Amino acid sequence: MGSRNADVVIIGGAAIGSSVAYHLAAARSGPMRILVIEADPTYQTCASARSAASIRQQFSSAINIEISLHGIDFLRRADEFLSVDGQGPLIELKEAGYLFLATPDKQSILQTNHALQTKLGADTRLLDQSDLSKKYPWLTTQDIAFGCHGTTGEGWFDGYGLMQGFRRKARSLGVGYVSAKAQTIRPEGNGWCIELSNGDVLSAGALINCAGASGGASLCRQVGLDLPIHTRKRCVFTFECREPLPDFPMLIDTTGTYVRPEGPNGFICGSAPAAGDDPDVATDDFDVNHTLFEEHIWPTLAERVPAFEAIRPGRAWAGHYDMNLFDYNAFIGAAPGLDNFYLALGFSGHGLQQSPAVGRGLAELVSTGGYQSMDLSSLGLQRYFDKQPLIERNVV
Repeated sequence: MGSRNADVVIIGGAAIGSSVAYHLAAARSGPMRILVIEADPTYQTCASARSAASIRQQFSSAINIEISLHGIDFLRRADEFLSVDGQGPLIELKEAGYLFLATPDKQSILQTNHALQTKLGADTRLLDQSDLSKKYPWLTTQDIAFGCHGTTGEGWFDGYGLMQGFRRKARSLGVGYVSAKAQTIRPEGNGWCIELSNGDVLSAGALINCAGASGGASLCRQVGLDLPIHTRKRCVFTFECREPLPDFPMLIDTTGTYVRPEGPNGFICGSAPAAGDDPDVATDDFDVNHTLFEEHIWPTLAERVPAFEAIRPGRAWAGHYDMNLFDYNAFIGAAPGLDNFYLALGFSGHGLQQSPAVGRGLAELVSTGGYQSMDLSSLGLQRYFDKQPLIERNVV
């Protein structure tokens, strides 16, 4: 059994944890020993590697819009921030935009959201039924009143490449990575003691819980913090369509089902299952729900895009999200009553796109005691204790 000391220990080394590590290391003005604990050094099962990896400003809450505005700026400049020895990360950002569709009964929500987005600087555009038909002739629009399209600043990217970019840059700045599982945590003076699966015991001045679906909530419960964060499975399906469909965006159907291009003739798609068919899952459950594709996703997409009636299904995979069932927004920041304990959990599928701003914000909070660049306090735990959820209408 070994013993080590660190100023900051981060549990979870995927996109969020490695972003925090990078931002801490890049901004430090003096000696600071930073260690990242990652249970799966292959990153084969983490959400960062298995998600659809997209970014949008089309949210209904100001803080989520502001976070993603920073995120797109970071992705555009990723080479500037994350290059190591002249080599930048493989982000492959494609700004083809999101297209949210709304039926007449939901058009006022879309219009209200659009007004807030543009007020904050997002480049989104409202399209009426006629506009939609002209711009997207392959789209069925008879039941649609409006759509909202991200003209710039929205699209998709290589999420695994971003995660590895954060990790590689953090390591180049002296951050240490430990391949082990954090089994127990407990307060120790003003800091923390962390026992690892490899027998090591770490002492940390500050502890940041970014463990996500692989155990973030259970670590919180060890210190008396019971949060409504649950592990839920989401499946991604691929298919090919031979008919050309020009200018295809990330399309969000009125049902919440999504689809976007992937490669020359390919697409990826997905949808949350019905509430009654969405139980918590075991950490080793990565079985694909093919029935969801056959009975819901494919028929829904074929009705919206008739060319999808004739497709060739391809591979599919499943991943785990840490879903915050309180309000589907992340809990970020310091935990009241627990000195030097911080968390970033419950991203509910938005972790990749929010990782640049959240990593920067947590680094500022840990280093200086407050947020400097962007105030993330509205995503803090206090809203849960006060029973005041942050309502986000655009959850995909």
